[in-house]
Amino acid sequence: MSRIGKSPVTIPEGVTIDINDTVITVKGKLGELTQDFSGVTVKEEQGNVLVQRLSESKEDRSKHGLYRSLINNMVEGVSKGWSKELELVGVGYRASNQGQKLDLAIGFSHNIVLNVAPEVKVETISEKGKNPIVKLTSHDKQLVGQVAAKIRGFRKPEPYKGKGIRFVGEIIRRKAGKSA
Repeated sequence: MSRIGKSPVTIPEGVTIDINDTVITVKGKLGELTQDFSGVTVKEEQGNVLVQRLSESKEDRSKHGLYRSLINNMVEGVSKGWSKELELVGVGYRASNQGQKLDLAIGFSHNIVLNVAPEVKVETISEKGKNPIVKLTSHDKQLVGQVAAKIRGFRKPEPYKGKGIRFVGEIIRRKAGKSA
């Protein structure tokens, strides 16, 4: 039995869950999310959501913990929200935003302008003497991670000097340079 799949998802106050045939809809103060599911049954009982698998096949067993985690992420997202912070490390690296347009100066001959999805709130923090930080917040965990990965992909951190775009708190394995 899946350890993650067995544990129920508690529903906080202000969050409503609607379960139709193979679609679950979660509504909260921050937004609304929907998810299709198959191979499991989803029930709402006494302020909890229970996920149970239909059979003991390998496919259904693998989906048991997956859908429980997805539902938990949806519930937490519409009640508290998700956020990721990216740090720009390098001389002359800058970030600014006007609404949903993120403008990155990361060492190329031109600035990169990225139109971020309207569900994701973008904020840039630039303090003198510190690396610029891009903060992404939304109710959808998958979307925040996807946008953060796209931004990080423009200039991944390199192992020699550590320059690039990294997540705040991410540890980059450093290599020694040339030995003379």
